[in-house]
Amino acid sequence: MVGIFDAVPILGGLIYGALYAPLVITGMHHTFLAVDLQLIGTIGGTFLWPMVALSNIAQGSAAFAMMFADKNNEKLKGLSLTSAISAWLGITEPAMFGVNLRYKYPFFAAITGSAIAGIVITMRGVLAPSIGVGGLPAFLSIFTEFWGIFFIGMGIALVVPFVLTFVMAKTRKKKEA
Repeated sequence: MVGIFDAVPILGGLIYGALYAPLVITGMHHTFLAVDLQLIGTIGGTFLWPMVALSNIAQGSAAFAMMFADKNNEKLKGLSLTSAISAWLGITEPAMFGVNLRYKYPFFAAITGSAIAGIVITMRGVLAPSIGVGGLPAFLSIFTEFWGIFFIGMGIALVVPFVLTFVMAKTRKKKEA
């Protein structure tokens, strides 16, 4: 998997950005911690961890959009808000299993946002000196010279899933009506 980042970095960013969330569903995301540690030991930083953080943010943004998409569902509004906050702090399972996978399209919107953000930060070679906190505070785990581009990736991971989820929810509501 890591070899693709050397051969075609954009494709590596796209694939890892898109596949990280499905790996979380299976629990296989834990196996990449060993890869991160090996990268840190060999090249002095990991390019995988920043994409993990952006995937967390994207899942939170998609769940957050559901809070606005279905204003009449009080239970969904509460679950969407709390699980989005959890994802933005690095724990995506409540957002993924409680909201995004239940409705499917928020999950795919989050994957799309994460993949685009993964491409952007991979093109610029963003590295983290260590694994750390995921979600919005993740910039603290990124080398400072990459903060600017990482914040751009964060913006993508916040906006793209939110907009896609909101638009798909409204389109779905119109079809149901």
